Amino acid sequence: MKILFATSEAVPYWKTGGLADVARALPDALAARGHEVVVLLPLYAPVAAQGLPLEEVGRTWLSWPDGPVPVRYLEHRPASGARAVLVDQPDFFHTDRPYAARSGDPLEPGLRFAFFCRAVVERARTWGADIVHLNDWQTGLVPVYARMDGPPVVTVFAIHNLGYQGNFPPELLPRIGIPWEFYRPEEGVEFYGQASFMKAGLALSDRLVTVSPTYADEIQRPEYGAGFDGLLRYRREVLSGILNGIDTRTWDPATDPAVPVPYDAEHLERKDENREALLRELGLDGDGPLFVLVTRLAHQKGIDVLVSALPRLLRRGARIAVLGDGAPEYERALARAAAGHPRRVAAFFRFDDGLARRLYAGGDFFLMPSLYEPCGLGQMIAQRYGTPPVVRRTGGLVDTVEDGRTGFVFEEASPRALCGAVERAIAAWRGPDWDELRRRCMRLDRSWARSAAAYEALYEAARRGAGG
Repeated sequence: MKILFATSEAVPYWKTGGLADVARALPDALAARGHEVVVLLPLYAPVAAQGLPLEEVGRTWLSWPDGPVPVRYLEHRPASGARAVLVDQPDFFHTDRPYAARSGDPLEPGLRFAFFCRAVVERARTWGADIVHLNDWQTGLVPVYARMDGPPVVTVFAIHNLGYQGNFPPELLPRIGIPWEFYRPEEGVEFYGQASFMKAGLALSDRLVTVSPTYADEIQRPEYGAGFDGLLRYRREVLSGILNGIDTRTWDPATDPAVPVPYDAEHLERKDENREALLRELGLDGDGPLFVLVTRLAHQKGIDVLVSALPRLLRRGARIAVLGDGAPEYERALARAAAGHPRRVAAFFRFDDGLARRLYAGGDFFLMPSLYEPCGLGQMIAQRYGTPPVVRRTGGLVDTVEDGRTGFVFEEASPRALCGAVERAIAAWRGPDWDELRRRCMRLDRSWARSAAAYEALYEAARRGAGG
């Protein structure tokens, strides 16, 4: 199959979250299965500044309300895996903050990604894609534009996080060339008085998929559906849940250059050396286990629960190291905790890939108290590094962590429940089966191979359903 994978971000070009990792690893896994896969994303200013070898593979003029707009498609071929095509249109994409407005126009992100959707449809038709794999709200208007001017393209819309919806005032529609006939509650873009990119993707794509089986079930309920639960129940026959994998070449403690002492499941004493090195680096001491977090500091991630639980966790002997950035109130709360307990709590508010990898390698446990989690990659990376995760029972965390065997699971999003799971983890850390628990985590198959096969079957079903 010829698969066009449309995304707003992908490593190594641009990354703000887990979507960027998926947008590299899944296409690579599909390419390894013999498919012709192209990752399509905008050419943002920082990407252009990387000086990548780019070859022009197409240019055209795209229809737009203000008049036709010139576009170039520039191909980058990495050393292995799927190739990428970057959409070059500086008026829309020359920014280092793709999800924010460069000017005072609050509609600018909507204009940017509506134009990207136009570019996706054009490339899909020119290239002859069998499947267009869309990802989150930034690609949600592709089926709208495809319906407007035909011929159709076969679309699979992937939901990575239903909480980010791309909702804009309806006055955006004439500025992006979408007729008012599409502004309707049923099979349209209208969503509680807003024009919603996410709604368009959910209502009009041929197939829907999300990133874990449990999350696919959860989002059909009001507490997780973010207002779309009714629509998702209506479309449940075309909704699937396929668990994400991780790139096991990139995430491997035996070969990771950021890990001071490489190790594998048969040499856990070397992992313990990484632990001691990390404690020295962080300036932490004491005799309790080290719990690490690598996360966005957002409400979704359960940071309120963690902050409230910190005093009790410290009384139980835990040491805590946090790496991430996000909401200022969470940064302040964690900074106060670190200042008040400088030998027990460390907090770093930045993106730091090297430190993240040392935390995965040197931590005893990985904390993930998320209120909801579509899939989550952190817990799978932690398992790969022999660092059992402590997670709340939600979304992909349910599908990847078996309580007491490959981590520790708690139910209620409360400090009491989190502390209970931490106490069980500490007991395991002190117990005779500690090394076996870590080895069990490291031996899990978290590669993309199984998931890629499931996506292949989904694409075939989408083509059959669309008459392709």
